Amino acid sequence: MNVVLCDPEIPWNTGSIGRTCVATGSSLHLVGKLGFSLEERQIRRSGLDYWTSLKLVRHENFAAFENSLPENASLIFFSTRGARTLWEAPFERGSFLIFGSESRGLPDALLKRYEDRVYRIPISGAVRSLNLSTAAAVALYEGLRRNKAVT
Repeated sequence: MNVVLCDPEIPWNTGSIGRTCVATGSSLHLVGKLGFSLEERQIRRSGLDYWTSLKLVRHENFAAFENSLPENASLIFFSTRGARTLWEAPFERGSFLIFGSESRGLPDALLKRYEDRVYRIPISGAVRSLNLSTAAAVALYEGLRRNKAVT
């Protein structure tokens, strides 16, 4: 599986997601502008000593990310605005699970362009959204479970 973060802003979320990717043998793709430096102590601290084992791919922007994709790549976008839930998402081995920034989510243009591939993680009305690292872990493990890829 692949976790894709578009314009992530908070280093410890990215570090935590990186650690989860190492734990699952997944790749982490960072797309666009980062709200931190990859050299910052906070990202290394949250990723602990696992950061050096991370399969990390950096993309200048979403177009560069799209250009790097294999033909017929499985793209699954996650947003609180998704009409369907994660339980309906068509996870495949090698899917790209795409998340937006912590404060803005995914850009409207992407949500519109890929509206048939946008899913939400079900939560009660008492909470607006999950923390980015929690949402990424929930989606990643569901995808791995569905593909019987959890070791």
